[in-house]
Amino acid sequence: MAERDSPIYDRLARVPERDWRGAGGIDAVLDGAHEPFVLRGLVEDWPLVAAGRRSAQAARRYLLDHARDRAFTVSIGPPGHDGRLFYDADMAMNFRSGTGKLGDIFAGIDKGEELGDIRTVYLASIDIPAHFEGLDEANPVDLGTRDPLKSIWIGTRTRIAAHNDYPDNLACCAVGRRRFTLFPPDQFRNLYLGPIDNTPAGRAVSMVDFAAPDLAAYPRFVDAMAHAQTVELDPGDAIFIPSMWWHHVEGLADFNILVNYWWRRTPAWLGQPQEALNHAILAIRDLPEEDRAIWRDLFEHYVFGADESVTDHIPEAARSILAPLTPESAGRLRAFLLRTLSR
Repeated sequence: MAERDSPIYDRLARVPERDWRGAGGIDAVLDGAHEPFVLRGLVEDWPLVAAGRRSAQAARRYLLDHARDRAFTVSIGPPGHDGRLFYDADMAMNFRSGTGKLGDIFAGIDKGEELGDIRTVYLASIDIPAHFEGLDEANPVDLGTRDPLKSIWIGTRTRIAAHNDYPDNLACCAVGRRRFTLFPPDQFRNLYLGPIDNTPAGRAVSMVDFAAPDLAAYPRFVDAMAHAQTVELDPGDAIFIPSMWWHHVEGLADFNILVNYWWRRTPAWLGQPQEALNHAILAIRDLPEEDRAIWRDLFEHYVFGADESVTDHIPEAARSILAPLTPESAGRLRAFLLRTLSR
């Protein structure tokens, strides 16, 4: 394992680990898992991992052998960029985004390595089946009956601000090294989140710079770090990040590749909770205090504390969306919301 380059990590608890070299499928350990853990060696037999062990150039050639002839979205930092994909002083993004053929993007990285001028280049959450042919089949993970979204993250040294995701996440370090720093879901207040509608990648992020935390501006960050866990992954290692756990992610090598799998524990036809939060901000947050109190009570009754008392007095056939949702009733509710929101 590489030495940590910041003393902030030396004081943190470590993510629990299991040696998974040659141990087979992981379906059973994922069932009911609600805490993060590391699986050392889970994907060490991947051809992509083997290519990366030869060299970064070999890993890029391997990906190019599988790449489809289509545009890839890439984020690029300006000269002098420190790899932190974040906001600038005006709360705009401190990087620019564009599209290009993977071969052209990699040629730029090759040239930077040759000249010793490695710019921040980051291809984030690239859909594997849509952008690569045969890559997933050649580098598999047995997730049982789960049907995950499969993404690849490719880039130079990067620092991704702490954020969370709604689905469960299995993240596999294929090339380079990754450091993860994780926080339980309830630590959001201590992470000082930025805007939820103006974000670097679609999720609200911590405003704290983990490389140089400003404790005068963010004093509760000390409390967040008291609950943090950290780990560095080598090629072939994987980490399970449960839904809604906050994670700060760093690519520590000059070139890094991560493959991750996202899956929900609920049916795909259910709505996204973030959309409900956005709608609540639109419809409820700015009401007078006494009105918000009424709606808080209604939410507790119909959503957070819902039990049989909500519907016992209504004939079963007439309970509509108060009954457990089905694909059909969820579809009707979604159509109703679309009509009302488009007024």
